Amino acid sequence: MVVSSDGVGKLPIKLIAPITDWKEYYAGNIWHVKLEPDTSNHLTKTSAVDVLQLRGMDVQRFIRKIGVCSPEVMEDIAMAIAAIVEYF
Repeated sequence: MVVSSDGVGKLPIKLIAPITDWKEYYAGNIWHVKLEPDTSNHLTKTSAVDVLQLRGMDVQRFIRKIGVCSPEVMEDIAMAIAAIVEYF
């Protein structure tokens, strides 16, 4: 999942967080954001964004856009990132 803004930075690098299968024990982790499959994200099963594994990735490695997430999900991801860096 790309979590960085298009308006930030001049290098062709995006900040990404991996998506993995959802496990029920993730529910207690502040760094896992649950994603339910829908027609806009094109997921086939319940998944999780793991914001503890944020990393920069060159845009040349991107093959295709799979889907998009709602503003509410992006807000949850931003809150999880803020929590892991103790921004609050």
